[in-house]
Amino acid sequence: MRKIIILGAGTAGTIMANKLRKALDREEWNITIIDKEKNHYYQPGFLFIPFGIYDKQDVIKPKSDFIPAGVNMLYQEIDRVDPENHRVVLSNGKSLDYNFLIIATGAGLSPEETPGMKDMLWYKEIFDFYTVDGALALREYFRTWEGGRLVLAITEMPFKCPVAPIEFVCLAEAYFTEKGIRDKVDISFVTPLAGAFTKPVATQMLSDLLKEKDINIIPDFYIERIDNENRKLISYDQKEVPFDVLTVIPVNKGADFIGQSGLGDDLNFVPVNKHTLQHETYRDIFAIGDAADLPTSKAGSVAHFSAEILFENLLSAIENRPLKALYDGHSNCYIETGYGKGALIDFNYETEPLPGTFPLPGIGPFGLLQNTKINHYGKLLFRWIYWHILLKGKELPIEAEMSMAGKRMVKY
Repeated sequence: MRKIIILGAGTAGTIMANKLRKALDREEWNITIIDKEKNHYYQPGFLFIPFGIYDKQDVIKPKSDFIPAGVNMLYQEIDRVDPENHRVVLSNGKSLDYNFLIIATGAGLSPEETPGMKDMLWYKEIFDFYTVDGALALREYFRTWEGGRLVLAITEMPFKCPVAPIEFVCLAEAYFTEKGIRDKVDISFVTPLAGAFTKPVATQMLSDLLKEKDINIIPDFYIERIDNENRKLISYDQKEVPFDVLTVIPVNKGADFIGQSGLGDDLNFVPVNKHTLQHETYRDIFAIGDAADLPTSKAGSVAHFSAEILFENLLSAIENRPLKALYDGHSNCYIETGYGKGALIDFNYETEPLPGTFPLPGIGPFGLLQNTKINHYGKLLFRWIYWHILLKGKELPIEAEMSMAGKRMVKY
């Protein structure tokens, strides 16, 4: 019997397990998925926890609920991959052979990479919201906070869900307005980028939105360390940003075993062909989702769209056919902007986010780079779609390849 091993039972790994189990003969193919965690986290929901919109139970379900019958689920920590001998070695010393390997172990937070981040103020006045524990701790802090300097700081690129920091400051602005203390809260958005986003048109729209909300953008700020005693961010060129409460996006890295196995880059992300998702060195290894070093957003939509491509290419690889399915970098993200409104961006490797309508030209119902109530409802609806359709590998009425239909070119 031939074997496929999937490392990671998050969004991408779970989608692939469902798609492959339906397509491959159970008498010929053994599929195993390995993950040390038993809980599946709806990560886009973490954003809502600090503001009391979601609670812990809204973002956590057992991973076993989404792994199809006929797939072996191992709750084990991965020690390393031996690509030369086509083996995965577990922390308990057991090893498993594979014919094909899919790495879908995502990206994790490494706050220890930044001096001072996990010092005496961690989860007291310094928080992340990319973990359940961090989001819950921040919610408790906000409940009694009476105002001051709130700073949102991005440590470095890349990081997962790149629009979440923008959403956070927008929701914070609305939250403190509703609490009646907005005039006592100074909000700053600190980023290593030149603006609010990575591409010009979206950056202009989102920067204007933040300015309308009186949120200060501090660009080109590369954090060297955090001074806990004086509550200051210090950049490599010795610029300073003072804070009373700091919400930070720590350095993101791939899983440790990737580096230990010689399969990744300096941040343990897996180098793959950006179109086929095949490892640059090992033909029987593929990577998907946040684990891959794709030059696009580390977002759930990337996992979804690229899963369609990886599925086709893995079937081709099994049959020794050329890999003809090509991922174009398609990604789309809803952006919560507060007060029951949201924006939407849709883009790929070659085309930046543009204004228009999505998914139908002229009809929508969603507006690209528009701040509307229907976009907010789209964001909320996606949680149901995620649990009931996306993870189970079912088809959605949106093509993996980005369409230009409904988009308007912008001169700048």
